[in-house]
Parts: sequence; C-alpha cells; structure tokens
Amino acid sequence: MPATLPGGAFTLGDLTVSRMGYGAMQLAGPGVSGPPADRHAAIDVLRTAVELGIRHIDTSDYYGPHVTNELIREALHPYPEDLHLVTKVGARRDEKGGWPSALAPDELRQAVHENLDHLGLEAMDVVNLRVGGVSAPSEGSLAEPFETLAELRQQGLIRHLGVSNVTADQVDEARAIAPVVCVQNFYNLAHRDDDALIDRLTEEGIAYTPFFPLGGFSPLQSRTLDAVAERLGAPAMSVALAWLLQRAPNILLIPGTSSIEHLRANVAAAELGLSEEDLVELEGIGG
Repeated sequence: MPATLPGGAFTLGDLTVSRMGYGAMQLAGPGVSGPPADRHAAIDVLRTAVELGIRHIDTSDYYGPHVTNELIREALHPYPEDLHLVTKVGARRDEKGGWPSALAPDELRQAVHENLDHLGLEAMDVVNLRVGGVSAPSEGSLAEPFETLAELRQQGLIRHLGVSNVTADQVDEARAIAPVVCVQNFYNLAHRDDDALIDRLTEEGIAYTPFFPLGGFSPLQSRTLDAVAERLGAPAMSVALAWLLQRAPNILLIPGTSSIEHLRANVAAAELGLSEEDLVELEGIGG
C-alpha cells in the first residue's frame, strides 16, 4: 500500500480505501456510450490514478456498456491487492442511450456476473444497488432487489453491499436485510439535502460517497466559490472537493475525468486545507 493515501484512509467493512477515489464513468465515449476517442489515453489515466495512490475505483458495467470495466481490466489486471473496485447495478442501457431500471432478480444476477467477467474478478469488493430516478431518490421498497444482492453476497460473489440514490428510510430498510458499508447519493456544496443522513452515517461508521449528475459541478458556479478558490490559488473544483473531504470523515470522493491533468488536480485537492473562514463562506452556498 502507498505510504499515504490521497485524502487519508477509510474502512469499508474489511477493506481499506483511499478517501479520494476515481470515478471511471467519463472514460467511455460521449454520453457514456461506446469506446473512448483515445483508448491509450484512458488506459494511462487509470494507471496514473493508481500511481498517485488512489485505491478506490468506482465503475459500472452499464458505463459504455461494458467499456469502462474492460478498460479497467486492460489497464490494471492483475490488480494490486490493496486496490478496491466498487460497482453499481440496478440499471441498463437502451438503444437510445437511456438508463432504464433493471431491478428484477434475474437482471441483478446477470449484472453482477457481467461485472465479474468484464473486470476479471471472482468476487466484487463492493456492489451498490442503484434505485430511484436519474439524480434523486424515489419512495418505495428496495427489499426484493437488495435481498437478491444479499443472496449473492452469501454465495461469495460480493464481499460488501451498498446502496445508491436512496432515502434515509431505504438505507434503514437495506440495513435490516444485510450490512451496508456505503451510501452513494447526489450531494455537493449547493445540494445539501443529505446533511442529516451524512451526520448519522458518520456516527455509525458507514461511508457516504457523493455523486454528481452529468455536468459535474456546474451548480457550483458561484462568486463565493470563485472568490475562495482565488484566495487559495486553487481551481474551484479542487476547493469544492476539499470541502467535501472536510465535511465529514466518512465521505469518499469519486471525481471522474479522462484527463491526467485534471486527475492530478483532483488528487491535489486532498491536500488542500480550508480555514474556518473558508468553510463559513462556502457553507453559505448551500444556504
């Protein structure tokens, strides 16, 4: 394991991951569909992420579909023992590039097996069940699909389970079925609906991984963020990432990029310290 992990370390069950991870979605082609324009560049980004100390890669077989997982396998297999891959199931891609739900038991079993096959693994470190809409949770039970994943965990195909795009009640419902090591929801400086959930998960030692809809941090284009970034001599994106790391010790980051330059900037954000003055100003964005 590297001497230092970007952003420090967090424990997912029995897995030690870097709090600054890498999200592989942007390695696929336009609209997260098809191959990248430059396959060699995508491979270089993945290898550089590991060289920089990242030990937490977030992916899904419906990115591409299959594209990002095949790239990860080509770039990094056989994987370092301390590198942990986290995937999502619960959706698929249609002919129009849409993301319809795929939550039936047979669909979930197929998705897990396809992730394993395309990544070249015998067991997934973490599988997140993705439910809800495009970027917001929807009410309803997740018991049946989560029970399916819990069965696959009992069979040894999954080491740990998580949930994504869920309400606090759905987190509780999932935890009543099987242990949950992480929650992955839409959250950033400007979108703070999960503040109470984050605080509760922090106390319970469960990771929280914020994701961002396509377009990334565009909601954070604000004079306040720009002013803090200018004062610190850092990109606005780096300041937004640093704020998340300081928001709670259980927050894990998975910013995605197809650029090594941006990747290095994201990792550098893990070392960016925000003062109390900075934090007070930035808190106002979500107010």
